[in-house]
Amino acid sequence: MKTYLVLAGLALLFASCSKPQAFEYRDLKNLKVETVGFDQTALSMDLVYYNPNGFGVDLRRVDCDVYVDNTYLGKFQLDTLMHISRRAEFVLPSKIMVDMKTVLKNSLTMLFSQEVLVNVKGTTRVGKAGIFATVPFNYEARHKLSLF
Repeated sequence: MKTYLVLAGLALLFASCSKPQAFEYRDLKNLKVETVGFDQTALSMDLVYYNPNGFGVDLRRVDCDVYVDNTYLGKFQLDTLMHISRRAEFVLPSKIMVDMKTVLKNSLTMLFSQEVLVNVKGTTRVGKAGIFATVPFNYEARHKLSLF
């Protein structure tokens, strides 16, 4: 009887320690130009994710590069602890400072487009019960951009 209890306990332990699945990036909403400057422009957006795991996880870090119409826009980093419920969507408010010299040099037409291709590539640091793993992600979709 003790052997069965030990085996059941070990099976439960291994099942609960499985590596978290990557978040599914569902949508990018509210992409807005907050401030426009010759050196830097501030963009804000809400990134919508889905946690496919059957358990809640903690998001500790997001580190990604953002591209618009294949032009490097900048780096987004988030270093905070946020609890994500199991099998639930969540919104991550994001802000990125864009180096306008690079954008204007490579793609002036991007600013006047009604629709842009947004690519976000990077990693997230997620975990449960204090054990964290780095999970890569890649998001790409077309979005409408309204400057005014």
